[in-house]
Amino acid sequence: MADTIRISTAAATTIQPIKQSKPFPTTKALTYLILIAGGLLCLLPFIWMLSWSLMNNFEVIAGRFIPATPIWQNYATAWDTAQFSRFMWNSVRITAITITGLLLFCIPAAYAFARMRFWGRNVIFALFLATLMIPDIVTLIPNLLTVVWISRLSESIFGPGGAWLNNWQSLTIPFMASAFTIFLLRQFFAQIPNDLWDAARIDGATHLTFLRYIAIPLSRAPIMTIVTFAFIGSWNSLVWPLLVVNTDEWRPVAFGLTKFVQTDAGDEFHLQMAASVIMIIPLLIVYFLTQKQFTAGIYSGGVKG
Repeated sequence: MADTIRISTAAATTIQPIKQSKPFPTTKALTYLILIAGGLLCLLPFIWMLSWSLMNNFEVIAGRFIPATPIWQNYATAWDTAQFSRFMWNSVRITAITITGLLLFCIPAAYAFARMRFWGRNVIFALFLATLMIPDIVTLIPNLLTVVWISRLSESIFGPGGAWLNNWQSLTIPFMASAFTIFLLRQFFAQIPNDLWDAARIDGATHLTFLRYIAIPLSRAPIMTIVTFAFIGSWNSLVWPLLVVNTDEWRPVAFGLTKFVQTDAGDEFHLQMAASVIMIIPLLIVYFLTQKQFTAGIYSGGVKG
């Protein structure tokens, strides 16, 4: 009997359960295929631009995708031909002034909408959000007429040096207030626990003190997000500078790309692509430096406060 039990036990231990094969994850594989295809579609224009920047113009016109012999000299030629040193410096100044003004005006406005109680707050904030529905092209001419009127008024008071046209004021001041920026920061400020405000009030803090020492340090992610958006928008701006500036003294770097269109030698696409590569390098550097904060800021701004 004992031997029978031993045999049964040994047999039971040798029997392994049959492993069922897992079904092929069709949905997961399809998701990855769609993501890979989307990523390649996004990268294709940049790869094509980089490839054309290393060709001569005949290869570009012929529609080749890979240069026969990479011509690295195109970048130096594009830099000198388009006067990129001047336009780059102009864009740096314009972008720095715009971002500084944007932070100075939008951060207090967003804080007021989020944490201060005043009459008509919700109505005013709703009107701010309504402006997001208006296309930029619709407000282009009204903004231009406003800048022209202010420029004439300022010139009559301060002389020729006070004119906004052909100066940094027309390129920066109209963009120092943004409904999207105020909305994004307001959503984050509204999530700050009221316990922090109560503790600050016990220590005698005012709204300005709370904003400076508590709200802003806690809001690094959304602030870096708006800085990134503002940098991209100001750096890529072309239509508005063409309207308000007609001298090279304050023209931005995007204007340099027009130097290769309808020249005496025809459209120099290869140099234009080389200039485009030079132009996007600062954008890539800023994005990679702020990537984590950018992603966190977009997420936090979408959460209801």
